[in-house]
This record gives sequence, C-alpha cells and structure tokens, in this order.
Amino acid sequence: MVKPKIEKQDSVKLYKLRKMLEELSDHSGRGTELITLYVPPKKALHEVINNLREEQGTADNIKSDLTRTHVVDALSRVIQRLKLYKSTPDKGLVMFCGALPPPGGGPIGSEVIKLFEIEPPKELQTFLYRCDDHFHVDILKDMLKDDNMIGFLALDAKDAGWGLLRGDKLDVLSETSSGVAGKHRQGGQSARRFERLREMELNEYYNRVAHTTREYFIDIYPVKGLIVSGPGPTKENFLKENYLEYRLQNNVLATLDCSYAGAEGVREAFTKAHDILNDYRMVEEKKLVDKLFSDIHFSRGLAIYGLNDIIDLLKRNVVQTVLITDDTNLRKIDITCKRCQNVQTEILDRAKVIPRIQELLSKPCPSCKSMDLESSERDIVDYLDLLAGQAGAKVEVITGATEYGTMLSSIGKVGAFLRYNPNQ
Repeated sequence: MVKPKIEKQDSVKLYKLRKMLEELSDHSGRGTELITLYVPPKKALHEVINNLREEQGTADNIKSDLTRTHVVDALSRVIQRLKLYKSTPDKGLVMFCGALPPPGGGPIGSEVIKLFEIEPPKELQTFLYRCDDHFHVDILKDMLKDDNMIGFLALDAKDAGWGLLRGDKLDVLSETSSGVAGKHRQGGQSARRFERLREMELNEYYNRVAHTTREYFIDIYPVKGLIVSGPGPTKENFLKENYLEYRLQNNVLATLDCSYAGAEGVREAFTKAHDILNDYRMVEEKKLVDKLFSDIHFSRGLAIYGLNDIIDLLKRNVVQTVLITDDTNLRKIDITCKRCQNVQTEILDRAKVIPRIQELLSKPCPSCKSMDLESSERDIVDYLDLLAGQAGAKVEVITGATEYGTMLSSIGKVGAFLRYNPNQ
C-alpha cells in the first residue's frame, strides 16, 4: 500500500497569510482605487508592466482628482516593484496596492498608498488585474483550503459509515444499515436457501457501499487515500472481491481491525490510524497537545503555559517549541519615545489596540516627559515567531476550533516545550 504524498506547510506562514487576507478583506477604498494583481509563473513580467502602463493611461480619464491620483500612484508603485524582479517567482506573484486610511480612520485626503506583496502557497493558474473598491482575495483564500483529504470507510455486515479527514477536521459524512439478515435459520427456510438469500443481500449491500464510496471520495471529495476499517472479516471480503472502483481500490492505505462500524467506527479508525497518517496536520496537532498536557501533568518541568512566562523563557533561550492557537487574537504594541528611546510595551486583545495606542500617545513619555512618541504593533504569533527565530526555537500554530485546540485554549491558548528545566 502506497502512503499518500501529503504536502506539509509551515503553520506559522499559513497563519500569517490567513491573518493578512482577513485584514485585506476589511479594507475598502473611497472609490474604485484598490488594485489587485495576480501573476502566474508563466506570465512574462514585461507584458504585465506594459499592461499596467496602459491602465495608467486609462486612469488619466477618471473624473475625480483624488481617485485619479490614488490609482495612478498605486499603479506606479506596483510597476516599480515589478521591475525589481528578474523573472516571475516559481509559484507566481500576488500584489495588492491602494490608498488606505490611517488606523482608526481619517479625513478624505489622509490616505496613504500601501503595497502588500504575497507569495502564493500554491502555483497560480490565471492572470488577474482588477481596480475596484476592495481587494480580490478569494483566489488566495481558496488556495488555503486543505486538499490533503483522507477518506474513511468503516463497515461490517450490519452497518457502514463514511468519514473525511480534511485539514484540521474529521467529519462523519453519513452511515447506513445493510438490511442483511444475521447468520441464523428462519422458520420454513432451509439453511442452504437462507444462505443464498443472505449472499445476495450482502452482494447488493456491498455494491451500495461501493457506489456511495465512489460518490464521496472521487466525485465530491477527491481523496489522497482511503482507510477501510471494521470488526471481523467483512472489510477484507469487501476489498478482496474488488467492489470498490479501481482508483479507490488502488488507493487503500490500510485496513484496520476496529470494534465498531458506522459513525463510531470512523472515529475509532481515526484514533488507530496515527502511525499511517503521522504527517497529517490534525494528527500532528493532536500529538503536540497531548504531549504538552502529559508533560504538564507529570510535572517534569519541561512544559509550561502562560504567555508572559513563555516570552521571558524565549528571551532566555530556554524554549524549544511554542504552541499557540490560531484564534488567540492578541497584538503586541510598542510606544517608543523618539527622544530617549524609552519603550512602553503591552499585549492586548485586537479590539483594544487602537484606543489604547491613542491613549498612550496622548500622554508624555514616563521617562523624559517628551510628547514625541511613535507607535508600532504586531500580531502575537508574529512576535513569538520573531523571538523563536532569535533563540533557535519553533512555533506551531494549533487550530483553535478542534478538540485539541479547545484543550490548549483551556490553559490560555499558549504553551511551550522547554529545552531543560530552568528551576533545576
């Protein structure tokens, strides 16, 4: 049986991209002045630049002076950036550019041209240019959908269930009963005749299971592998007689002996399939969170939780791996005095960032009383990743919506494995 090729991607990179796309989705222009550009790898950059220059000429006809200026400036910014590339990157290139208001909003004319440059997670297939009142991010969002899908079929002579493992979620798709009589004689029937009828019913049941399996795992969800499970010899007989469509038959990863069929059998098979799917992200997350709680429970001193403690130990080069959920929604803000370089740092919920920054900027520096202050902010995962990079550590982003993400949320949404016990 051939193990599926499962594409592993950096959880932090994917998290940052998702967050950026969320922020870009929230932006809107005061007119049709926000530029979206998708360049596939086979598209020549000089052709793209020529197209954008033509768009600049067309933009000169825009009636609104402010909109015309914003569009022309944004196009110029994109063209200048494209000129820095010798060729199109292997997966293509995505740029979003336009005049955006300052944080917290501002009057008309206070907008600043900003350019966002993104390397797509997968190869781009189409060229797209749009000048609109919003950024077109749907293509990138679709690329973030996990296509490493694994199918589960849990069956015995009485029941069958189908499940789908996709990204960070295991779904039970459906279950059915066979309607096949049990192995016993019924009144008025010979044992041989009853057995023939039962074989016919089993054959019909197997055909129904095979048909539903093909619909689910070829037509609707093209899976990269199929795991068949159940109690007794039913699953082996089903596979041996080649009821499955040949593409699925050739893509069976394993047959697992389980106590149940149907929906419960799907869940049981997943728990027993970890060695088979040890590269799959959901399994990785389960192992990481299980190990974290085990280390905390047994008080080995090699695992901790609490954001401030983890940041402190990261700076001391004690942390090996940080686990944090993708719904933490915190940002680190810094208020820096330009005169004495004093820095005020706080970590806040995203919704409280702008009011708090405005409040701190309205107060003098606590060190030298200067009002010459500037602010900066970054997502907490980005900040932890920065500290981890400096310390040779690693950050793993755990999906908050899963069972194991909920477990991590119960201890503050962040935990860490340590290189050694700092208290010894």
